[in-house]
Formats: sequence, structure tokens, C-alpha cells
Amino acid sequence: MMRLPTVAALLIAALAGAGAAHWLAQPAGTGAAAPSMPPSRGDQALERAAELALPRAAHAALPVEVDGVALPSLAPMLEQVTPAVVNIYSRQVVRVRNPLAELFGMPGMPQQRSQQSLGSGVIVDAERGLVLTNHHVIENADEVSVTLADGRTFEAEFIGSDPDTDIAVIRIPAEELVAIALADSASLRVGDFVVAVGNPFGLGQTVTSGIVSAVGRSGLQGLGYQNFIQTDASINPGNSGGALVNLRGELVGINTASFNPRGSAAGNIGLGFAIPANLADEVKRQLLAYGEVRRGSLGLDSEDLNPRLAEQLGLPANQRGAVVTRVYRGSPAEAAGVRPGDLVVAANGTRVDSAQALRNLEGLLPVDEQVRLDLLREERRLSVQAVLKARTTEIDGADIDPRLAGATLAELPERFRQRGWYGVVASKVDAGSRAARSGLRPGDYILGVNQRRVDDLQAFRDRMQDPPRALQLDVRRGGRTGFLRME
Repeated sequence: MMRLPTVAALLIAALAGAGAAHWLAQPAGTGAAAPSMPPSRGDQALERAAELALPRAAHAALPVEVDGVALPSLAPMLEQVTPAVVNIYSRQVVRVRNPLAELFGMPGMPQQRSQQSLGSGVIVDAERGLVLTNHHVIENADEVSVTLADGRTFEAEFIGSDPDTDIAVIRIPAEELVAIALADSASLRVGDFVVAVGNPFGLGQTVTSGIVSAVGRSGLQGLGYQNFIQTDASINPGNSGGALVNLRGELVGINTASFNPRGSAAGNIGLGFAIPANLADEVKRQLLAYGEVRRGSLGLDSEDLNPRLAEQLGLPANQRGAVVTRVYRGSPAEAAGVRPGDLVVAANGTRVDSAQALRNLEGLLPVDEQVRLDLLREERRLSVQAVLKARTTEIDGADIDPRLAGATLAELPERFRQRGWYGVVASKVDAGSRAARSGLRPGDYILGVNQRRVDDLQAFRDRMQDPPRALQLDVRRGGRTGFLRME
């Protein structure tokens, strides 16, 4: 049984919050208030201050009274939000080995198996039926169905996705939809209350609450470009793609991942991550406009500052940043005056602690965005301005060298780079082409040219500006690494 001092403290806290929550009961444009205790003069003053401080769109309310004290509830706000959160079911047909067929001497008879996964989504455009979700929720799916909060189910049309931010856009042919309003996620602060809505473990629509534990979180292995909202609101398998909302019922993020040392299936331990609504909205805009996300590039290579480099550059051993190792010709970095040996310590006011942090910040910015780089050069601090150019994500091998004719070379997904991978991938190799005759295969990872490492397409193109007489590619195929001599 609860001790009396504890009860008294809770009653005082509830009374202090009563006025602040009372006005939140009024949905925008209705003027209807949830039932509450008759306000005292102090309550009326508090209500008036709250009305001036917060927009009328807020929907938290005090519909319940216990022992004459009004208690806060999220129910009225959630009544506005939950119709915009959907359950997503994806189905993929895969070919698997058939042991019985092999036993009876019919190895060429594969068996098909259906794999199903579940997740969540958020309706962000009711008129067009547009739904935001995670890329990993619908990745490689043959069929995607969406079930609304009212029980209706629709087959979804794929619009586009961006693996490196884990955002996807789908469309459903439904009427009378309810969309969720987007908040400015840049104004989110640590300590703000948030609510997660989704479909964990396929149980159906579920709501959890918590606070924002951190913003701008990055450095999580294998998750592409990162600028996560961290929250202790429970995010479990199936919550992916669902809504993270503020107490006004506005979307502040798309739930995407949770962390548990024992694996995600072990449940939530208070470390959940969501993609900021501003970033998700920008990805949606580009997918609708171009069918892809066009990212900018500074046109430089960098590496982490280690004690050896710090000593060579005359910097303190505890200094952090990204050391510029190469500036490409004609790049935004060259135009801005960046030089090899410069130490990048901040970009647009955000601290840069490593080469990966710089690449992450760069990848989150769109083409033509202006970036202010804070540099240390020979113990002097200076700032330069660079305008990002479009990053090349795919090139035709024939444009680089005739010996690569028939091959299409592509950048590695950023989530692979987060795991320490480097190089480029042969995304396509035409049968019978010159590249194919030399032994190049689709899916080969090209790690270097003539035993000189290449980190990305820009580095590969730079290595091939003066084509070598003998061209040898360092290739990883499956779990094996070897060399291909291109004829």
C-alpha cells in the first residue's frame, strides 16, 4: 500500500499540472473541454498562461478524476493520432533447397517458401494515400499490404525508398484517411515527452511513452546515415516505421531501431531510435520528385586523427576531428580552399570527431546546400564555405576504361561502410561483354586498382584518370579475395 506522504506528493503534483493539462482537452476548432474540477482562481490563471504559451492543437487532457483530483491522460491526443498509424505486412517468395528432391536425384527442383515480416507506417498525406515507413520493413518484398486502424486492408504501391536513411514511401488506394501533422523535429529537446505508436510483435496497435533521451545520435554500426532521436519509449520488433509523436500529436520521428545486447527479439531496454521527421520529409520529397535521394559531396577524403598524425600536425594528443588526406580536382572542397592536412573540427556548427562523422554529416545534406567547415590549419583556426555538388552513385565502366565495358559500377550502401567496408560494387555486368569475358561478375566488390586501395567511386575514377597499361582489379567475391586481369 502506498504511504501517505507519497500520496500527498502525487496529489500536489497532479494539482499543479491540472490547469496546464485542462486546455489541452480542446481539439482544434471544437471549443469542447473535457470534464474537470471547477477551476480556482489559481487554476484559471494557470490555464490562461498555458493558453498563451501553447498552440490550441495540443490534445492531452484530464478526463479522469480520482478522489476529486484530475489526472492527466494521453487518450484524447491519441484518438487523433492512432487512425494515422497503420500496420504493414510484407511477403517475399524465396527459392530454397528441396532435400527430398535431391534425395531422389532431382537436384534441379527448387522449392519456394514464403517469408513474411511485419512493421508499421504513418499516413502523412491523406489525399494521395502516402505512407511513410522504414526501408527494411518492405525490403525485397513481393507484396505489401496495409491494415488501417479501422480494420480496412489495402495492397500498397511502392513509390520509392532510401536504404541509407531507412525511409520508404508507399501509397494505398483508400478514401477517408487521416494524416498526421509533422512537427519541426529540429526544435526537439532532450527531456521532451514523446509517445511511440506501432505494431510490436504483430500484436496490433500499441502505444508506449517516454522522453527524448538524446538528439543527433550517430555512431551506431550498420545503420547508414545517422541523425537519430534517442528515446526510452519502448520500441520493439514490429514498431519499425511507426510514429514517434509529441504531446500535441505531431510527428517528430519515424521509429526505426532499438538496441539490446541480446538482440532485438530480446525486447526493449530503453534505447530506441527514430529518424527525425524533418529528414524523413526531405527523403519523401526527393523520392516523389526524382525517384531517388540526391546527396551532396564535398569531394574530399579524410581519416581519423590519431596520436601519430596529431604529433605531425602539431596538435594536442586529445584533439578530435577528421584529417583531410585528399582534395579532388574541381570539387567543392577545392573551390572552398580546403587543403590536404587540414583538420575538420565542425560542419555547420556540429562538432566533427572522426572521418565517419564528417561523412555522415555530408550524406545527410542535399545537393546545393551551403556548408560551413571549421578547420585547423597549422595551429590556426579558420572557416570556409563550400556548396555541395551531386554525389555520383553509379557510373558506366566504359566511360572509365574500354576494358570495363559492359560493367556498371556503384557506390556501396552507407550501412556497409558503417561496418568498415570500402570500395565499389559491380552492380551489373552484361553477359558476353568485355568486362564479363575478363571474369567480372555482378556483385563483385572492387577493393583496389593494381593493388592501390579505392574507397569509393570518386577514388576509383581518380585512380583511372591515367589508365594503366595493365589493369588489375582487386576483387572480393563471396568470402574470397583475389585479382582479375582486365583485357
